[in-house]
Amino acid sequence: MRLPKLIVILGPTASGKTELAVKLAKKLGAEIVSADSRQIYKEMNIGTAKPTKKELKDIPYHLIDIIKPNQDFNVALYKNLAVKKIKNIQKRKKIPFLVGGTGLYIKAVVDNLDFPKVIPDKKLREKLEKKTKKELFKIYKKLDSLGSKFIDKKNKRRLVRAIEVCKLTGESFWKRRKKEKPIFDVLEIGLKISKKELKEKIRKRTEKMFQSGLEKEAKKLYKKYGWIHSLQTIGYQEFKEYFEGKTTKEKLKELIKLHTLQFTKRQMTWFKKDKKIHWIKNWEEAENLINNFLSKKSQF
Repeated sequence: MRLPKLIVILGPTASGKTELAVKLAKKLGAEIVSADSRQIYKEMNIGTAKPTKKELKDIPYHLIDIIKPNQDFNVALYKNLAVKKIKNIQKRKKIPFLVGGTGLYIKAVVDNLDFPKVIPDKKLREKLEKKTKKELFKIYKKLDSLGSKFIDKKNKRRLVRAIEVCKLTGESFWKRRKKEKPIFDVLEIGLKISKKELKEKIRKRTEKMFQSGLEKEAKKLYKKYGWIHSLQTIGYQEFKEYFEGKTTKEKLKELIKLHTLQFTKRQMTWFKKDKKIHWIKNWEEAENLINNFLSKKSQF
């Protein structure tokens, strides 16, 4: 059976993957489905580096601005939405690009992961939310030693969900995620960038965020929603001490840059596990890979 084709463009935060995807989509008549676990939130625009209409150049960009910051969301919900969007794009005879840096979101679609269907336990979540990431990881490690080797220990939401599933089912969260038969014929393209260049891009991006009004956006969000989970993420979480008068703006900026750089290292650790990714340095290499991929019949 020939499977419909899907092109994935991935890379660490600030590497330029969205810019690359837009350029290729413009040339190939493609549409983009976002694989970013922060850009799904409405109102969180500057701190998540959400692409502007001008940057998108009229290219349809799906699955950004889909929920409010105080609404629950998880990778299982994302996968269902992403698959529907991709199939809809294919139905309209367009090429779908899955673009982003959230490794688990990409893996969920590419490997057709089936996630545990466990209803959230509000009381348990409230109890876990009060704990630090370090404390949560320690709890999870005791419950699921295998999963602890793979989970992002800096991702509080994922740790809370993993503990929740373990406690409610008595089983390993990691083992309950199953690979089903593939639903797409996938080409994965990774944007390769040197550490030095990435560091400079992060510096410029952070400065641009502040110039665009990041402080005002963060203040508005905190005032409206409080210290909720979605705001405990890079670009927003660092403002807590600043608003409390415990740090300076310059130190705040440096902290965001540092946390972003640390996050890109974790992203690359995840991506390096996937040997199917074709790492490229420029859009010409990507275009050649895509043209060859589209001209070939599906391998399934």
